[in-house]
Amino acid sequence: MQQNELAAIHAVPPAQNKATQRRALLSAMFLMSMSAVGPGFITQTANFTVKLGAAFAFAILVSILIDFVVQANIWRIVAVTRMRAPAIANAAIPGSGYLLAVLVIIGGLFFNIGNIGGAGLGFNAMIDLDPKIGGAIGALAAIGIFLSRRAGIAMDRVVIVAAFVKLALIVYAAIASGPPVAEAFRQTFLPDTIDFATITTIVGGTVGGYITYAGAHRLLDKGTSGVENIGAINRAAFSGIAITGVLRYILFLAILGVVASGVVIDLSGQAANPAGQAFHAASGNIGFRLFGAVFLASAMTSIIGAAYTSVSFLTAFKPDMTERQRNLATVAFIAFSLVCYILITTPPAAMLVFVGGLNGLVLPIGFSIFMYAAWARPDLMNGYHYPRWLLILGVLTCALTWYMGYKSAGNIFSLLGA
Repeated sequence: MQQNELAAIHAVPPAQNKATQRRALLSAMFLMSMSAVGPGFITQTANFTVKLGAAFAFAILVSILIDFVVQANIWRIVAVTRMRAPAIANAAIPGSGYLLAVLVIIGGLFFNIGNIGGAGLGFNAMIDLDPKIGGAIGALAAIGIFLSRRAGIAMDRVVIVAAFVKLALIVYAAIASGPPVAEAFRQTFLPDTIDFATITTIVGGTVGGYITYAGAHRLLDKGTSGVENIGAINRAAFSGIAITGVLRYILFLAILGVVASGVVIDLSGQAANPAGQAFHAASGNIGFRLFGAVFLASAMTSIIGAAYTSVSFLTAFKPDMTERQRNLATVAFIAFSLVCYILITTPPAAMLVFVGGLNGLVLPIGFSIFMYAAWARPDLMNGYHYPRWLLILGVLTCALTWYMGYKSAGNIFSLLGA
Protein backbone atom coordinates (compact mmCIF):
# COMPACT_ATOMS: atom_id res chain seq x y z
CA MET A 1 0.00 0.00 0.00
CA GLN A 2 1.29 3.45 -0.92
CA GLN A 3 2.05 6.15 1.65
CA ASN A 4 -0.79 8.43 0.55
CA GLU A 5 -3.29 5.59 0.92
CA LEU A 6 -2.01 4.85 4.41
CA ALA A 7 -2.23 8.52 5.31
CA ALA A 8 -5.83 8.65 4.13
CA ILE A 9 -6.71 5.68 6.29
CA HIS A 10 -4.95 6.83 9.43
CA ALA A 11 -5.21 10.60 9.19
CA VAL A 12 -7.27 12.43 11.80
CA PRO A 13 -8.50 15.97 11.14
CA PRO A 14 -6.87 18.72 13.20
CA ALA A 15 -8.56 20.12 16.29
CA GLN A 16 -11.21 22.72 15.54
CA ASN A 17 -10.51 25.22 18.34
CA LYS A 18 -8.10 26.04 21.15
CA ALA A 19 -10.25 24.47 23.88
CA THR A 20 -10.46 21.18 21.99
CA GLN A 21 -6.73 21.25 21.35
CA ARG A 22 -5.98 21.97 25.01
CA ARG A 23 -8.07 18.99 26.14
CA ALA A 24 -6.37 16.76 23.59
CA LEU A 25 -2.90 17.82 24.71
CA LEU A 26 -3.74 17.35 28.41
CA SER A 27 -5.17 13.90 27.67
CA ALA A 28 -2.05 12.77 25.78
CA MET A 29 0.29 14.35 28.31
CA PHE A 30 -1.23 12.67 31.35
CA LEU A 31 -1.78 9.31 29.63
CA MET A 32 1.91 9.17 28.70
CA SER A 33 3.23 10.39 32.05
CA MET A 34 0.99 8.17 34.17
CA SER A 35 1.78 5.11 32.06
CA ALA A 36 5.48 5.82 32.63
CA VAL A 37 5.09 5.92 36.42
CA GLY A 38 3.15 2.72 36.94
CA PRO A 39 3.35 -0.09 39.52
CA GLY A 40 6.46 -1.53 37.86
CA PHE A 41 8.37 1.74 38.19
CA ILE A 42 7.37 2.12 41.84
CA THR A 43 8.65 -1.38 42.59
CA GLN A 44 11.89 -0.76 40.68
CA THR A 45 12.47 2.58 42.42
CA ALA A 46 12.25 0.96 45.83
CA ASN A 47 14.69 -1.78 44.82
CA PHE A 48 17.27 0.55 43.30
CA THR A 49 17.05 3.16 46.06
CA VAL A 50 17.81 0.46 48.62
CA LYS A 51 20.81 -0.72 46.56
CA LEU A 52 22.25 2.66 45.47
CA GLY A 53 20.97 5.15 48.03
CA ALA A 54 21.15 8.82 46.99
CA ALA A 55 23.20 7.89 43.90
CA PHE A 56 20.01 6.56 42.30
CA ALA A 57 19.08 10.23 41.69
CA PHE A 58 21.59 10.34 38.83
CA ALA A 59 19.96 7.31 37.20
CA ILE A 60 16.60 9.08 37.35
CA LEU A 61 18.08 12.21 35.75
CA VAL A 62 19.65 10.24 32.88
CA SER A 63 16.47 8.21 32.34
CA ILE A 64 14.47 11.44 32.03
CA LEU A 65 16.89 12.79 29.42
CA ILE A 66 16.63 9.56 27.42
CA ASP A 67 12.85 9.59 27.74
CA PHE A 68 12.85 13.15 26.40
CA VAL A 69 14.66 12.13 23.20
CA VAL A 70 12.45 9.08 22.63
CA GLN A 71 9.14 10.83 23.26
CA ALA A 72 10.09 14.03 21.42
CA ASN A 73 10.88 12.01 18.28
CA ILE A 74 7.89 9.68 18.46
CA TRP A 75 5.33 12.42 19.13
CA ARG A 76 6.75 14.62 16.35
CA ILE A 77 6.81 11.88 13.71
CA VAL A 78 3.29 10.64 14.53
CA ALA A 79 1.94 14.20 14.57
CA VAL A 80 3.59 15.30 11.32
CA THR A 81 2.65 12.18 9.34
CA ARG A 82 -0.87 12.03 10.85
CA MET A 83 -0.43 8.26 10.96
CA ARG A 84 -0.38 5.70 13.75
CA ALA A 85 2.84 3.88 14.52
CA PRO A 86 2.14 0.65 12.56
CA ALA A 87 1.14 2.66 9.46
CA ILE A 88 4.35 4.69 9.68
CA ALA A 89 6.38 1.51 10.05
CA ASN A 90 4.69 -0.19 7.08
CA ALA A 91 5.23 2.89 4.92
CA ALA A 92 8.91 3.13 5.89
CA ILE A 93 9.72 -0.60 5.77
CA PRO A 94 6.94 -2.73 4.22
CA GLY A 95 5.70 -5.35 6.67
CA SER A 96 7.47 -3.92 9.70
CA GLY A 97 4.25 -2.33 10.98
CA TYR A 98 2.68 -5.75 11.41
CA LEU A 99 5.72 -6.96 13.36
CA LEU A 100 5.66 -3.87 15.56
CA ALA A 101 1.92 -4.28 16.16
CA VAL A 102 2.34 -7.91 17.24
CA LEU A 103 5.20 -7.03 19.59
CA VAL A 104 3.37 -4.12 21.20
CA ILE A 105 0.12 -6.06 21.61
CA ILE A 106 1.85 -9.08 23.14
CA GLY A 107 4.05 -6.88 25.35
CA GLY A 108 1.00 -4.82 26.35
CA LEU A 109 -0.87 -7.99 27.29
CA PHE A 110 1.89 -9.16 29.62
CA PHE A 111 2.25 -5.65 31.01
CA ASN A 112 -1.49 -5.45 31.65
CA ILE A 113 -1.43 -8.73 33.54
CA GLY A 114 1.18 -7.15 35.79
CA ASN A 115 -0.87 -3.94 36.07
CA ILE A 116 -3.92 -5.89 37.20
CA GLY A 117 -1.65 -7.57 39.73
CA GLY A 118 -0.61 -4.09 40.84
CA ALA A 119 -4.27 -3.19 41.43
CA GLY A 120 -4.56 -6.33 43.51
CA LEU A 121 -1.54 -5.32 45.60
CA GLY A 122 -3.01 -1.84 46.02
CA PHE A 123 -6.34 -3.12 47.32
CA ASN A 124 -4.53 -5.59 49.56
CA ALA A 125 -2.47 -2.82 51.17
CA MET A 126 -5.45 -0.47 51.49
CA ILE A 127 -8.14 -2.77 52.88
CA ASP A 128 -6.49 -6.22 53.26
CA LEU A 129 -8.44 -7.53 50.27
CA ASP A 130 -7.25 -10.70 48.56
CA PRO A 131 -5.00 -9.61 45.63
CA LYS A 132 -6.91 -11.76 43.13
CA ILE A 133 -10.21 -10.15 44.11
CA GLY A 134 -8.64 -6.68 44.15
CA GLY A 135 -7.14 -7.22 40.70
CA ALA A 136 -10.54 -8.32 39.39
CA ILE A 137 -12.20 -5.19 40.81
CA GLY A 138 -9.56 -2.97 39.17
CA ALA A 139 -9.96 -4.69 35.81
CA LEU A 140 -13.76 -4.54 35.93
CA ALA A 141 -13.61 -0.82 36.77
CA ALA A 142 -11.44 -0.24 33.71
CA ILE A 143 -13.84 -2.30 31.60
CA GLY A 144 -16.69 -0.11 32.85
CA ILE A 145 -14.87 2.99 31.59
CA PHE A 146 -14.56 1.62 28.04
CA LEU A 147 -18.18 0.41 28.00
CA SER A 148 -19.33 3.94 28.75
CA ARG A 149 -20.97 5.87 25.92
CA ARG A 150 -18.44 8.63 26.52
CA ALA A 151 -15.50 6.31 27.04
CA GLY A 152 -12.89 8.79 25.82
CA ILE A 153 -13.97 11.52 28.24
CA ALA A 154 -14.27 9.04 31.11
CA MET A 155 -10.78 7.69 30.42
CA ASP A 156 -9.27 11.18 30.34
CA ARG A 157 -10.90 12.18 33.63
CA VAL A 158 -9.88 9.02 35.47
CA VAL A 159 -6.27 9.37 34.33
CA ILE A 160 -6.04 13.05 35.34
CA VAL A 161 -7.73 12.58 38.74
CA ALA A 162 -5.53 9.56 39.49
CA ALA A 163 -2.48 11.63 38.58
CA PHE A 164 -3.27 14.32 41.15
CA VAL A 165 -4.16 11.73 43.81
CA LYS A 166 -0.87 9.94 43.19
CA LEU A 167 1.13 13.18 43.34
CA ALA A 168 -0.51 14.32 46.60
CA LEU A 169 0.07 11.00 48.35
CA ILE A 170 3.69 10.68 47.19
CA VAL A 171 4.44 14.25 48.34
CA TYR A 172 2.98 13.43 51.76
CA ALA A 173 5.10 10.30 52.01
CA ALA A 174 8.23 12.22 50.99
CA ILE A 175 7.63 14.86 53.69
CA ALA A 176 6.92 12.19 56.31
CA SER A 177 10.11 10.23 55.54
CA GLY A 178 12.36 13.29 55.90
CA PRO A 179 14.82 12.53 53.07
CA PRO A 180 18.32 14.09 52.88
CA VAL A 181 17.37 16.50 50.09
CA ALA A 182 20.74 18.27 49.86
CA GLU A 183 22.61 14.97 49.47
CA ALA A 184 20.12 13.73 46.89
CA PHE A 185 20.48 16.96 44.91
CA ARG A 186 24.27 16.71 44.96
CA GLN A 187 24.26 13.12 43.75
CA THR A 188 21.77 13.95 41.02
CA PHE A 189 24.69 15.60 39.21
CA LEU A 190 27.77 14.21 41.03
CA PRO A 191 26.91 10.63 41.98
CA ASP A 192 29.19 8.50 44.11
CA THR A 193 28.18 5.49 42.00
CA ILE A 194 27.03 5.21 38.38
CA ASP A 195 25.16 1.99 37.64
CA PHE A 196 24.46 1.86 33.91
CA ALA A 197 22.48 -1.38 34.20
CA THR A 198 20.08 0.39 36.58
CA ILE A 199 19.59 3.23 34.11
CA THR A 200 18.81 0.83 31.27
CA THR A 201 16.33 -1.10 33.41
CA ILE A 202 14.49 2.05 34.47
CA VAL A 203 14.30 3.38 30.89
CA GLY A 204 13.19 0.04 29.49
CA GLY A 205 10.37 -0.16 32.04
CA THR A 206 9.17 3.44 31.67
CA VAL A 207 9.38 4.19 27.95
CA GLY A 208 9.40 0.72 26.41
CA GLY A 209 6.67 -1.10 24.54
CA TYR A 210 3.24 0.51 24.43
CA ILE A 211 4.27 3.46 26.69
CA THR A 212 6.30 4.96 23.84
CA TYR A 213 3.18 5.45 21.71
CA ALA A 214 0.46 6.10 24.32
CA GLY A 215 0.46 9.89 24.20
CA ALA A 216 1.09 10.16 20.45
CA HIS A 217 -1.82 7.88 19.55
CA ARG A 218 -4.08 9.72 21.98
CA LEU A 219 -3.32 12.94 20.12
CA LEU A 220 -4.44 11.37 16.84
CA ASP A 221 -7.67 10.08 18.33
CA LYS A 222 -8.39 13.50 19.84
CA GLY A 223 -7.84 15.18 16.46
CA THR A 224 -4.65 17.12 17.20
CA SER A 225 -1.87 16.51 14.68
CA GLY A 226 -0.13 18.06 11.70
CA VAL A 227 2.73 20.49 11.17
CA GLU A 228 0.50 23.41 12.15
CA ASN A 229 0.20 22.02 15.69
CA ILE A 230 3.80 20.94 16.17
CA GLY A 231 4.64 23.74 18.63
CA ALA A 232 1.78 22.90 20.98
CA ILE A 233 2.49 19.17 20.64
CA ASN A 234 6.15 19.71 21.57
CA ARG A 235 5.16 21.69 24.66
CA ALA A 236 2.76 18.94 25.71
CA ALA A 237 5.42 16.27 25.23
CA PHE A 238 7.95 18.22 27.29
CA SER A 239 5.34 18.91 29.99
CA GLY A 240 4.44 15.23 30.15
CA ILE A 241 8.09 14.28 30.55
CA ALA A 242 8.47 16.96 33.25
CA ILE A 243 5.48 15.55 35.17
CA THR A 244 6.99 12.09 34.87
CA GLY A 245 10.33 13.35 36.17
CA VAL A 246 8.80 15.16 39.15
CA LEU A 247 6.79 12.09 40.17
CA ARG A 248 9.82 9.84 39.82
CA TYR A 249 12.05 12.14 41.85
CA ILE A 250 9.56 12.71 44.69
CA LEU A 251 8.89 8.97 44.92
CA PHE A 252 12.64 8.39 45.09
CA LEU A 253 12.94 10.97 47.91
CA ALA A 254 10.14 9.30 49.87
CA ILE A 255 11.93 5.95 49.79
CA LEU A 256 15.39 7.50 50.28
CA GLY A 257 14.26 9.09 53.54
CA VAL A 258 13.42 5.66 54.89
CA VAL A 259 16.64 4.07 53.64
CA ALA A 260 18.78 6.94 55.00
CA SER A 261 17.18 6.57 58.44
CA GLY A 262 18.67 3.10 58.76
CA VAL A 263 15.51 1.06 58.21
CA VAL A 264 16.32 -2.29 56.61
CA ILE A 265 14.05 -3.09 53.65
CA ASP A 266 13.84 -6.74 52.65
CA LEU A 267 14.45 -7.35 48.95
CA SER A 268 14.70 -11.14 49.18
CA GLY A 269 12.12 -13.47 47.72
CA GLN A 270 9.69 -12.98 44.87
CA ALA A 271 6.91 -11.93 47.24
CA ALA A 272 8.92 -9.05 48.74
CA ASN A 273 7.19 -5.67 48.60
CA PRO A 274 9.97 -3.07 49.09
CA ALA A 275 7.86 -0.01 48.23
CA GLY A 276 5.16 -1.05 50.68
CA GLN A 277 7.80 -1.57 53.39
CA ALA A 278 9.21 1.91 52.76
CA PHE A 279 5.81 3.63 53.05
CA HIS A 280 5.08 1.61 56.22
CA ALA A 281 8.38 2.63 57.75
CA ALA A 282 7.72 6.30 56.92
CA SER A 283 4.20 6.55 58.37
CA GLY A 284 3.29 3.27 60.04
CA ASN A 285 0.01 1.59 59.15
CA ILE A 286 -1.28 4.84 57.65
CA GLY A 287 1.76 4.90 55.38
CA PHE A 288 1.08 1.35 54.24
CA ARG A 289 -2.51 2.31 53.41
CA LEU A 290 -1.14 5.31 51.52
CA PHE A 291 1.12 2.99 49.56
CA GLY A 292 -1.95 0.95 48.64
CA ALA A 293 -3.71 4.06 47.32
CA VAL A 294 -0.63 5.13 45.31
CA PHE A 295 -0.20 1.65 43.89
CA LEU A 296 -3.90 1.37 43.02
CA ALA A 297 -3.94 4.77 41.27
CA SER A 298 -0.81 3.79 39.34
CA ALA A 299 -2.27 0.43 38.39
CA MET A 300 -5.56 1.88 37.15
CA THR A 301 -3.90 4.45 34.89
CA SER A 302 -1.54 1.77 33.59
CA ILE A 303 -4.36 -0.72 32.91
CA ILE A 304 -6.17 1.96 30.92
CA GLY A 305 -3.02 3.11 29.10
CA ALA A 306 -1.78 -0.38 28.23
CA ALA A 307 -5.14 -1.59 26.96
CA TYR A 308 -5.97 1.56 25.00
CA THR A 309 -2.57 1.81 23.30
CA SER A 310 -2.22 -1.91 22.57
CA VAL A 311 -5.63 -2.03 20.91
CA SER A 312 -4.76 1.07 18.84
CA PHE A 313 -2.16 -1.13 17.12
CA LEU A 314 -4.92 -3.42 15.84
CA THR A 315 -5.46 -0.79 13.14
CA ALA A 316 -2.45 -2.37 11.41
CA PHE A 317 -4.73 -5.30 10.57
CA LYS A 318 -8.08 -3.47 10.43
CA PRO A 319 -7.48 0.18 9.49
CA ASP A 320 -11.17 1.10 9.35
CA MET A 321 -11.98 0.23 12.98
CA THR A 322 -14.53 2.62 14.46
CA GLU A 323 -14.13 4.12 17.93
CA ARG A 324 -16.88 1.83 19.22
CA GLN A 325 -15.13 -1.23 17.83
CA ARG A 326 -11.85 -0.16 19.43
CA ASN A 327 -13.59 0.31 22.79
CA LEU A 328 -15.12 -3.18 22.59
CA ALA A 329 -11.74 -4.64 21.61
CA THR A 330 -10.21 -2.85 24.60
CA VAL A 331 -12.81 -4.41 26.89
CA ALA A 332 -11.94 -7.84 25.51
CA PHE A 333 -8.23 -7.11 25.95
CA ILE A 334 -8.67 -6.20 29.63
CA ALA A 335 -10.97 -9.18 30.24
CA PHE A 336 -8.43 -11.59 28.73
CA SER A 337 -5.66 -10.00 30.80
CA LEU A 338 -7.76 -10.55 33.92
CA VAL A 339 -8.33 -14.22 33.12
CA CYS A 340 -4.58 -14.68 32.64
CA TYR A 341 -3.87 -12.90 35.95
CA ILE A 342 -6.29 -15.13 37.84
CA LEU A 343 -4.78 -18.29 36.34
CA ILE A 344 -1.11 -17.31 36.75
CA THR A 345 0.43 -18.16 40.13
CA THR A 346 3.44 -15.81 39.89
CA PRO A 347 3.40 -13.19 42.71
CA PRO A 348 2.30 -9.75 41.43
CA ALA A 349 5.53 -7.99 42.45
CA ALA A 350 7.63 -10.54 40.55
CA MET A 351 5.29 -10.25 37.54
CA LEU A 352 5.82 -6.47 37.47
CA VAL A 353 9.58 -6.94 37.28
CA PHE A 354 9.23 -9.56 34.52
CA VAL A 355 6.91 -7.50 32.31
CA GLY A 356 9.08 -4.42 32.73
CA GLY A 357 11.99 -6.31 31.19
CA LEU A 358 9.80 -7.76 28.43
CA ASN A 359 8.44 -4.33 27.56
CA GLY A 360 11.98 -3.02 27.17
CA LEU A 361 12.61 -5.45 24.33
CA VAL A 362 10.05 -3.70 22.10
CA LEU A 363 11.60 -0.23 22.42
CA PRO A 364 14.71 -0.61 20.20
CA ILE A 365 12.80 -2.25 17.36
CA GLY A 366 10.09 0.38 17.12
CA PHE A 367 12.42 3.31 17.75
CA SER A 368 14.82 2.10 15.04
CA ILE A 369 11.99 2.02 12.50
CA PHE A 370 10.93 5.54 13.44
CA MET A 371 14.47 6.91 13.20
CA TYR A 372 14.82 5.30 9.77
CA ALA A 373 11.55 6.94 8.68
CA ALA A 374 12.75 10.36 9.86
CA TRP A 375 16.15 9.96 8.19
CA ALA A 376 15.45 8.10 4.95
CA ARG A 377 11.78 8.80 4.19
CA PRO A 378 11.22 12.59 4.07
CA ASP A 379 8.29 11.89 1.73
CA LEU A 380 6.33 10.69 4.78
CA MET A 381 6.74 14.06 6.51
CA ASN A 382 4.34 16.00 4.28
CA GLY A 383 7.01 18.56 3.40
CA TYR A 384 8.20 19.02 6.99
CA HIS A 385 11.95 19.51 7.47
CA TYR A 386 12.92 17.26 10.36
CA PRO A 387 15.31 18.97 12.85
CA ARG A 388 18.81 17.59 12.38
CA TRP A 389 19.73 17.99 16.07
CA LEU A 390 16.74 15.90 17.14
CA LEU A 391 17.52 13.28 14.49
CA ILE A 392 21.14 12.97 15.70
CA LEU A 393 20.05 12.67 19.33
CA GLY A 394 17.48 10.10 18.28
CA VAL A 395 19.99 7.95 16.41
CA LEU A 396 22.42 7.99 19.33
CA THR A 397 19.66 7.13 21.78
CA CYS A 398 18.44 4.41 19.44
CA ALA A 399 21.83 2.71 19.65
CA LEU A 400 21.55 2.90 23.43
CA THR A 401 18.10 1.30 23.41
CA TRP A 402 19.54 -1.78 21.72
CA TYR A 403 21.86 -2.19 24.68
CA MET A 404 18.89 -1.72 26.99
CA GLY A 405 17.02 -4.41 25.08
CA TYR A 406 19.99 -6.72 25.53
CA LYS A 407 19.98 -6.08 29.27
CA SER A 408 16.21 -6.64 29.43
CA ALA A 409 16.60 -9.96 27.63
CA GLY A 410 19.16 -11.05 30.19
CA ASN A 411 16.81 -10.13 33.03
CA ILE A 412 13.96 -12.08 31.47
CA PHE A 413 16.04 -15.22 30.94
CA SER A 414 17.30 -15.06 34.54
CA LEU A 415 13.73 -14.69 35.82
CA LEU A 416 12.67 -17.67 33.74
CA GLY A 417 15.57 -19.68 35.14
CA ALA A 418 17.29 -20.01 31.77
